[in-house]
Amino acid sequence: MSKKTENRKNFEKRKKLIYELICTKEYRPMKTKEIAALLEVPKTQRVVLQQVLDELLNEGKIAFNKKGQYKKKKLQREPRGLYKTGTFIGHQKGFGFVELEEEDVDDLFIPADQVHGALHMDQVQVKVNPKKDGKRLEGSITKILDHGIREVVGTFQKSRNFGFVVVDNSKFTKDLFVPKELSMDAESGDKVVAVITNYGTEKQNPQGKIREVLGGENDPGTDILAIARSSGLPMDFPEKVLEQAERVGQGVMESDFQGRMDLRDMDMVTIDGEDAKDLDDAVSLTVEDGMYHLGVHIADVANYVQDHSALDREALKRGTSVYLVDRVIPMLPKVLSNGICSLNAGEERLALSCLMTVDQNGNVVDAKVTESVINVNRRMSYNQIQKILVDEDAALIEEHKALVPMFREMHTLSHIIRKKRHHRGAIDFDFPESKIILNELGKPVEIRAQEANEATRLIEDFMLLANETVAQEFCEKEIPFLYRIHENPDMEKMESVLTYIRAQGQKADKKKQEISPKEIQTVLSAIEGLPTEPLISRLLLRSMKQARYSTECVGHFGLAAKYYCHFTSPIRRYPDLQIHRIIKDTLRGRMNGAKKVYYEEFLDEVATQSSAMERRAEEVERETVKLKKVEYMEGHLGEEFAGVISGVTAWGIYVELPNTVEGLVHMSNMHDDYYVYDEEKYHLVGERTQKTYGLGDAVTVVADSVDCAMKTIDFRLR
Repeated sequence: MSKKTENRKNFEKRKKLIYELICTKEYRPMKTKEIAALLEVPKTQRVVLQQVLDELLNEGKIAFNKKGQYKKKKLQREPRGLYKTGTFIGHQKGFGFVELEEEDVDDLFIPADQVHGALHMDQVQVKVNPKKDGKRLEGSITKILDHGIREVVGTFQKSRNFGFVVVDNSKFTKDLFVPKELSMDAESGDKVVAVITNYGTEKQNPQGKIREVLGGENDPGTDILAIARSSGLPMDFPEKVLEQAERVGQGVMESDFQGRMDLRDMDMVTIDGEDAKDLDDAVSLTVEDGMYHLGVHIADVANYVQDHSALDREALKRGTSVYLVDRVIPMLPKVLSNGICSLNAGEERLALSCLMTVDQNGNVVDAKVTESVINVNRRMSYNQIQKILVDEDAALIEEHKALVPMFREMHTLSHIIRKKRHHRGAIDFDFPESKIILNELGKPVEIRAQEANEATRLIEDFMLLANETVAQEFCEKEIPFLYRIHENPDMEKMESVLTYIRAQGQKADKKKQEISPKEIQTVLSAIEGLPTEPLISRLLLRSMKQARYSTECVGHFGLAAKYYCHFTSPIRRYPDLQIHRIIKDTLRGRMNGAKKVYYEEFLDEVATQSSAMERRAEEVERETVKLKKVEYMEGHLGEEFAGVISGVTAWGIYVELPNTVEGLVHMSNMHDDYYVYDEEKYHLVGERTQKTYGLGDAVTVVADSVDCAMKTIDFRLR
């Protein structure tokens, strides 16, 4: 028996003994020191005793009263009346909401005096109060069934004999009390990770211990790290995973070439951003008799990450690589993602190649997916390709003259594919991304809008085509598979947007009850170039459902595609890696009945987990960008900026600057009149002056204030 196992067994024995002691009838509620005296626990073992008590509390086996005593937990009868269960969502002002377990039921509002000690993400039992006329349904929390948060990230505030963690998540409304001996010598202002050992009561703060000091509040990178850790992102790989990655990532072996198509003599390139290190796709193109022979070659990550291995389990747990402002949190260890799985120029690599024959109208007339061995000729960047194809940069054309004819044919094919996709109704919102430049201290020194160019669109066109081609093949073969789906919009939300568009004098028709992608595309074409274009585009986007992973091939609304999957990024997305395994099993004749049953049972879990991890990654990426925008504007307070109104609400107007920074002009700061919100027209109207502020209006604002904790920016009109 290992030492670790033996220690755990002894710990469980202590738990049982202490539990029986507390629950014995003749003993009244006791404090820690009284329990220690009864059990004759020496002072050197008091920490272990406290750990046992904390674990019994967290498991709900004992209770803790207001006098600081441990006691037997009373069994509660199920109450009568209208009681529901759900998840409590806290609010910084003390009230909250309960998301009920039943589907299609509105959340219950919980007034601050009815929260009764519940904390954010707790599973609770709630009594539903009689509905009052004109008000939303309210409730009162009667029981905490389980605690949803086990550890928190926050800022440590040190006192002489104890400290508090001010939790970063504003929905977790109580500070965490930390005894001095459990503070890991954290100093005031340190960002810390703390484990909750006691959830407290309605009037008593929860308690905890510091597990990790992330760094000083102002240390470079600590702010981003704190956001990542708050969301539960795993920062480090387990030792077993790293060891496995080192073993399999040593190099390409000659034996791996057997049974693969040898494409090492084929001209191909990777095209990525300048700072990309995980290059998982390469492209090739030849033209013969008016037909385009397009190759999309994807790193064969599945060759190195075996199903259900430690590497695979960790990859599924992470779901995706996360790209933050100052770092990448990879799905796979760097020895794989930046090494043997990266399609580095001049190095032999294993791949899955989607070889397509495309006609002059953009139709795929023949396709084959095969295991291959490749050798990329040249690594190219988006900027280089843009300069060659659009700017006709003479020096770059000369440097890459052997490949330039292929680049130009790629450019032509890209336009053909895009035209076909546009013709069938694919929607292209084409929003600019925020590019944030940090200095060596992690402070933002520049923010600019990063638009798509011909090079990024070219790669996007080829990847989309490969994804559709692979999805169609496996859907038609009725092999268990993982699809990327985008369901039809919620028409109630969509109708309100269409009503607004019509109120602006723009045509927004639909022939049937549900709108088609082509009809949305027509609206976008009609508003192209207008001041309201980016704002209406956002309204349309927000009215749509989020894309997700599914085992059902129901199509992709936004792309107007009948078949779609994610095949092209197995280094950074788990669904792509899983799809590669299915393809390889099919190619090698292993897709028998038993294998199909296995995939049918397993793929639903992959789809659910991958979709959830994608949402988490998007949220963290969004939060880090918001933080850096706030930090940037903190250095520009009092300055004037030209912007456009990007949102209108009952509490004020949102203004977006050309660099993508967005802030709020609060109604209370609009002193020239009393403004009323017109919900149908999405604008504010001055009662006295009849002055209006609507979506797309150009305004000049002054940066008034920022709140780094809340990640908000306040403007005032000049």
